[in-house]
Amino acid sequence: MSQASILIAGIGNIFLGDDAFGCEVVKELSRRELPDNLRVVDFGIRGFDLAYAMLDEPDLTIFIDAAPRGNAPGTLYTIEPDLSELESFEGDVALETHGMNPMKVLQMVKSMGGHFKKVLLVACEPETFGPEEGLFELSAVVQAAVPEAAKIVECLVNEHLKQSIEVVA
Repeated sequence: MSQASILIAGIGNIFLGDDAFGCEVVKELSRRELPDNLRVVDFGIRGFDLAYAMLDEPDLTIFIDAAPRGNAPGTLYTIEPDLSELESFEGDVALETHGMNPMKVLQMVKSMGGHFKKVLLVACEPETFGPEEGLFELSAVVQAAVPEAAKIVECLVNEHLKQSIEVVA
């Protein structure tokens, strides 16, 4: 019996304040004991690297990123993106070399012949996106959300692994 493969992808720019949320959660996860089949990577703004990692077609991919949705800074979300629009996508995708748009990454994976199984986003409402306020670190409220976000990722992984075992049994 093969174990489910899981990719945890930290996304963000460490020079833009709360945009580094995904990177910081990956650091937090790296200090924890995690299952062997878990690949945890700080992709930062490297969309090409993330696209190529997804070509391995993990059973579960969890993006971790800052996502402004209009709630109080530090609010955490777990989102299952609607990937149906990607089903009909055909063509080339231009990724920014100094930016990361997860949906464009998914389009790139699709254009390269890759497939997704399950994709989730663990996100945090940012307070700031950086240097215009002179902030090259997370705001206090978003930094406080990092350990809880890591717990959410662990719970999602454990739930996925539990479901994988039940399906096999």
